[in-house]
Amino acid sequence: MLDFIELFILGIGVGSFGALVGIGGGLIMVPLFMYFMMPPSGSTFANVQEVVGTSLFGVLLNALSGTWAYFRQKRIILSVAMPFALATVPGAFLGSYVSEWFSGPAFSITFGASLAFLGCFMYWSSRNKAANRSADEFDPNELPRSKIWLGIGCSFFVGFISSILGIGGGVVHVPMMVFLLGFPPLVAVATSTFVLMVSAAIGVVGHALLAHIVWAPAVAVGCGAIVGAQLGARLARKSKPRLIVILLSCVMVALGCQLVWRGFSL
Repeated sequence: MLDFIELFILGIGVGSFGALVGIGGGLIMVPLFMYFMMPPSGSTFANVQEVVGTSLFGVLLNALSGTWAYFRQKRIILSVAMPFALATVPGAFLGSYVSEWFSGPAFSITFGASLAFLGCFMYWSSRNKAANRSADEFDPNELPRSKIWLGIGCSFFVGFISSILGIGGGVVHVPMMVFLLGFPPLVAVATSTFVLMVSAAIGVVGHALLAHIVWAPAVAVGCGAIVGAQLGARLARKSKPRLIVILLSCVMVALGCQLVWRGFSL
């Protein structure tokens, strides 16, 4: 019971931050599970695949709750979110079947280096006009068709990465939409949350079929993430656009460096 409460509280915190910056929470859950719930620190998870599958289940519940919250705020651009979401489906399903190749030091180094690079890029670009656009200034009808197709191509990659790393893919999708497609940060976060809902659902199915989900901690952290997503969506609506970008970039760099260090220490 105590473990359930602790994971539920963790889910609230992770879900709040995940919905605030559009990453689903897996960015935080995966390293925490690896550090404290895998040998030698713990015995909840036997391997990285179980960490990824369990985290992705929490991401799914967080994204479901966050999508509902952002839908009520009218911040999800469905005309773009739908094709982006559909493009993640084949990538997410494929990723669940190759995730076993990303284990041990290779997984930590790959995951960490990717996060650190993306985080640095976002922080350096946080003063750009793209990172400071208000949601009220955006007209999705102005998006050229070439950018929509670019987003669809990137979304396939997002689905693949989300299923492999158990992070929901928002760490790729949000920067892509802000800096490549010109979405305001809040609209990017909301649209990314919708896409995460679809890609995480497909990834969860694949991991469940492969018995990669440890259900007790998955349900506990997932229930907390549902509550946290509602809080995070409210905070996002009241936050300055640049703050969302900076928060995401700083956490990505910090966790990325820790995982790279862990990978070289194994």
